Amino acid sequence: MTSPSKTEVQAAIGEYIKQLAEPLRELNRKIHENPELAYEEHHSHDVICKFLEAQNIPVKRHVYGLRTAFEAIVGESSGRCVNFNAEYDALPGIGHACGHNLIATASVAGFMALAFAIQKFGLPGQAQLLGTPAEEDGGGKVDLIRAGAFKNVDVSLMMHPMAEDEFSKGILGIGGRSTIACFDITAAYHGVSAHAAASPWEGVNALDALVSAYNNISMLRQQIGPDERIHGAIMQAPTVTNAIPELTRTKYTIRSRTQKGARALGERVRKCLDAGALATGCKVELEENSDGYQDAIGDLGVHVVSCDDTLMPGSTDQGNVSQVVPALHALVGIPVTDGAHNHTRQFTAAAATDEAHERSVTSGKAMAMTGWRLLVDDQYYSKVRQSFDEIMG
Repeated sequence: MTSPSKTEVQAAIGEYIKQLAEPLRELNRKIHENPELAYEEHHSHDVICKFLEAQNIPVKRHVYGLRTAFEAIVGESSGRCVNFNAEYDALPGIGHACGHNLIATASVAGFMALAFAIQKFGLPGQAQLLGTPAEEDGGGKVDLIRAGAFKNVDVSLMMHPMAEDEFSKGILGIGGRSTIACFDITAAYHGVSAHAAASPWEGVNALDALVSAYNNISMLRQQIGPDERIHGAIMQAPTVTNAIPELTRTKYTIRSRTQKGARALGERVRKCLDAGALATGCKVELEENSDGYQDAIGDLGVHVVSCDDTLMPGSTDQGNVSQVVPALHALVGIPVTDGAHNHTRQFTAAAATDEAHERSVTSGKAMAMTGWRLLVDDQYYSKVRQSFDEIMG
């Protein structure tokens, strides 16, 4: 069979995705209207799996030890494997304020388009779609890496929506940005319960330990670099007043420009957490958790740049995947009212609009064309792999 041209593949993919326009819009809507928290994305898991099965795509549910993860693979293992990550968890109280419904839609569209091209044109290699739970909290992709979900993957692709006013005028996206490293530390304080009125001296106050650590870290924030961040939450606290609290739990995310910097800052945070235990007589348990697209989307009439000089204040949703295989984390702008950005109610509303949906589908088609090139162009893939090896080395 004669290898198809880029124009032929692009036209075939465009026509195929056009036929899926309404099912894809409905899938997006179902995810957005039923927001679910990390590791609890049962509805989203099921509706995506049903969508794939309706298109005759075999899918494995509840894979790699995660109840809300799934996997679909199309193609032959003799070639390279292009992965698409579909995430679908939401934020507490404000729903899909990070647009994960759009991320899922783009990845599903991209996977479907590349799978179609593989089958239609007899392309070498595979397309893999992974349902990746718990991006916002918990580290689902880290779980999947440890379970071997990426062991056969050569390149991983995904996009992330942002407010379009974060980009320069006339630009609707960026192929990628430099990001900062991050990891989490969870501290559990164990004290001794006692009656708060009759014999408080018999207790060891776990809430005091947490509050002491909180104050320590708050003061530490004044003495960190401008590209570093420490932010936390109280995960478990007492709900009654007449007993000395015997157990509290807090979690902090530490961010810095480099992994080395994040670890150094994390050591300072750890000392603050230890100090809370030392000051109150509590015991503390600490747990740590690490955590060609431009051309393709340009062909679809969307102006993006390959990168810019902005350092992302957060980390990518690819998480540790980008430490294991070459990974794309494209940023695509959507219209958002009042100048609001991600993790706001305005962004939740924006993520539900038809225009945001269309941009996610366009991103999916661009990722499919990127995947096509990775499968058929050995020289292009070699450059991608060489760049990854140089960065990691």
